[in-house]
Amino acid sequence: MIEINLREYAATEHGLSVAQRDALLREAATLGLSLEPVLDADGLYRLTAGPRVGAMEIGGLSILIEPKIGIPQLLSLACYAMGAFRSQEERLFDFEESAALPDTLAIALVAAARRAFSRGLLHGYRQEEDALQTVRGRILVEQQLRCRLGVGLPVEVRYDEFTDDILANRLVKAAAGQLGRMRLRSLEARRGVGWVAGMLEHVSPIEYPPGDVPPVRFDRLNEHYRDVVGLARLILRHSAFESGRGDVRAFGFLMNMNVVFQEFVTVALREALGVSELTLRSDRCVRGVTLDEEETVGLEPDLSWWDGPDCAFVGDAKYKNLTGTSVPTADLYQLLAYVTALDLPAGLLVYAQGEADAASYRVRHAGKRLHVAALDLSGALDDVLRRVDDLAARVLRLRDEACGIQRAA
Repeated sequence: MIEINLREYAATEHGLSVAQRDALLREAATLGLSLEPVLDADGLYRLTAGPRVGAMEIGGLSILIEPKIGIPQLLSLACYAMGAFRSQEERLFDFEESAALPDTLAIALVAAARRAFSRGLLHGYRQEEDALQTVRGRILVEQQLRCRLGVGLPVEVRYDEFTDDILANRLVKAAAGQLGRMRLRSLEARRGVGWVAGMLEHVSPIEYPPGDVPPVRFDRLNEHYRDVVGLARLILRHSAFESGRGDVRAFGFLMNMNVVFQEFVTVALREALGVSELTLRSDRCVRGVTLDEEETVGLEPDLSWWDGPDCAFVGDAKYKNLTGTSVPTADLYQLLAYVTALDLPAGLLVYAQGEADAASYRVRHAGKRLHVAALDLSGALDDVLRRVDDLAARVLRLRDEACGIQRAA
């Protein structure tokens, strides 16, 4: 298998056969990858990665796309956004920067599984319905009469089974299976994933759609499983595809940096401000905001602060590749639409540090102000969260301004 190493938003040249080129073109949208031939060079192509990072295998090619920020940093941000664990658990990703993203995840999953399983596999009660030769639990009278026509045995019953075949273990097994199907480059990662699968041999193999990975509720009895379940859910959410077109099959693990950044900023701001998702809402939680009076053009801002039915702040989180330090006019237009539709005096664009510089614009004839902030993602997660505190203070000032609140300095 031929290895192709790429970097987020960077362009590199690679020689490809016609079959390899066609295989990449089929999955270009999924990879967020652009491909163009190099002039005067037969079989040489310029590959430019987009905002998706991770790994993919297709048509004899093993493609690795590295993020601009370090892999441990990326995974810490992504897990924090999911609520999997907080900054004190950042040690889970304390591995060599040279490791590929799937390998880093595999090693982290194995390390978390060893800690969780050291107390024995988690067991729980699962409700079962079955036809048994003896009575166990509760007899389902209606079902017995309907299915057995008055015959005494077997008996239709419902009972609670104490088993290790529960949601938490199923998620971990599914995640190990996803990683196991990939071409992990580290022997340690491959052996570790096999060990996790072996430990969960009697747990049912379940496939979870990436958009519908169920959460696990934690309490004092299963708190020691929080890390490994959080990692498993992260893996399943981003093992986003296994597709086949003709004889060519593709499988991979990809993380969209736009989504990771937006989710991290939203969750971290809620934590810093001490508000719930009903107050500081993401785009998925905003309904009924329209640009026009006829209510035909819907708007879904990434960030919005709601005091009951009234919106007091609006913003957008952007992780994109910008040339220079200028803010795209399209982003400013988008923010202007938000503040106009919601009748707010100002709005905020939040970029990742290095993508845009802090700025402020007063809109001519409208009196609206469009602010731009840059969030530095470098360093330890605790350092990033301290910078989020400064961003939260800015959000609070804009919210107070919209509400006519003056706070003591």
